[in-house]
Amino acid sequence: MSASTKRPGAAARGARPGGDASRLRWVALAVLVLAVLLVGIDVTVLGLAAPFLSEDLRPSSTQLLWIGDVYSFVIAGLLVSMGSLGDRIGRKKLLLTGSIAFGALSVLTAYAHSAEAMILWRALMGVAGATLMPSTLALIRNIFPDPRERSLAVGIWGAMTAAGTAVGPVVGGFLLEHYWWGSVFLINLPVMAVLVLVGSKLLPESRNPAPGPWDLPSVGLSMVGIIALVYAVKEAAAYGFRWDVAVTGVVGLAGLHAFVRRQLRLPAPLLDMRLFAHRGFTGAVLADLLTILGMSGLVFFLSQFLQMVQDRTPFQAGLAELPAAVGSVVAGLFAGWIARRTSVRGAVSGGLMAVGLALGACLWLQATSSYLLLGSVLLVVGVGAGLAFTVTADVILSAVPKEQAGAASAVSETAYELGAALGIALLGSVVTGVYRSFPTPAGVPEGTAEHARQSLGEAVSTAHGLPGGTEHALLDAARDTFTEGLRYGAGFGAVILLAAAVLAWRLLRGQHLEEVPAEEN
Repeated sequence: MSASTKRPGAAARGARPGGDASRLRWVALAVLVLAVLLVGIDVTVLGLAAPFLSEDLRPSSTQLLWIGDVYSFVIAGLLVSMGSLGDRIGRKKLLLTGSIAFGALSVLTAYAHSAEAMILWRALMGVAGATLMPSTLALIRNIFPDPRERSLAVGIWGAMTAAGTAVGPVVGGFLLEHYWWGSVFLINLPVMAVLVLVGSKLLPESRNPAPGPWDLPSVGLSMVGIIALVYAVKEAAAYGFRWDVAVTGVVGLAGLHAFVRRQLRLPAPLLDMRLFAHRGFTGAVLADLLTILGMSGLVFFLSQFLQMVQDRTPFQAGLAELPAAVGSVVAGLFAGWIARRTSVRGAVSGGLMAVGLALGACLWLQATSSYLLLGSVLLVVGVGAGLAFTVTADVILSAVPKEQAGAASAVSETAYELGAALGIALLGSVVTGVYRSFPTPAGVPEGTAEHARQSLGEAVSTAHGLPGGTEHALLDAARDTFTEGLRYGAGFGAVILLAAAVLAWRLLRGQHLEEVPAEEN
């Protein structure tokens, strides 16, 4: 075993509360969560910038959805491969390399000149982003062998993910009011710089001491399988079943089937499929996937509702979304404590049920609704999601040996990103499908109304060129129908979240967080 592999374990064994090694662990955690902050900011500012992208790049509604979900498609397809790569070459090395690439691609995204270019750069950002999340969780698993310390570390990790969603809209809103939309992606650069400069000095390297080769055919199969399957779901949800969609779906399922069979035969698989024999691991992964699936479509369209339906400025929209982040931060910090004093399944199922009921409250949402309803919904969503996500991340890390921490973390993040992609595809298609049905107002040419049905941003732009009376009629019709679509999407999401709560209650039965220090392997 190399010195670099021994160092994290040795430091952990020698650390006493208040000792130098213990303090360094928490400093290292502070550096790790910068990567999480980076990804959280990037996800939220995109939704905030969507109206400005619509006006400048003029994407179609399909292109706008691709801009929103291509990052998740690519990152979901590569997370398992990158998590396994980090286990092999070193998680610190992969994290720092990915951070540099993520920063460089942020610059290219900021200066995208067309919708097609934006989709390309977002896809490549997905490649870089796939190196960040599993690396941070895997390093936490190795830096914090004590279960209680690890629970707190994972809670801080989750809280910073939520903090990114808070910082993104507020800072992004300020930038959008004073600069062009591309500036929201440039805020990644200072965070990336601190991460690389400080992380290279403080983070301990860790890797699997006997990982075996990185199997390239498995990488290809996982990527083809996940991306093809998600694409097929997206297209079928948006446009119905066609022969090409069916073929793509079959290709995706065949790719995933071949991936699983290959992993079962390899002596050193990219992903050890035996992990899924652990009921707690499987339950936590499914809970993550269904939770984000139920939430993501609503979150993606929320910024458009706040700005283009309720006429808030970008900065005001960012402030309006703060309750979700605050609730998630607080819940994440106390999640381990709650799960140990109640039960794992109680904490996860209770969190998911809270999110489901909050989304159900959106069935009463109107274009003129006061902020009391929306702010309350966001706060409860944040608390419930923060509780569920933090506990499931802890369960996933606790269920595997530390040598497989990268692959296990990647499974958790794959579920998250796959759920986000499916959520935007399915729930987003519900919102878009309802929106496209709004009737042509009196006095508005049918061709103009058809153009406005491409997206809400297109409706706002189109209405500005109409006479006063017809401008308001078109805007009112578009906004009311968009809000109706948002209600349908939220209702669909609520059903998914409540089903996830029941599933988590069954699968996480008897599951407990570790109470004694993890054994060194």
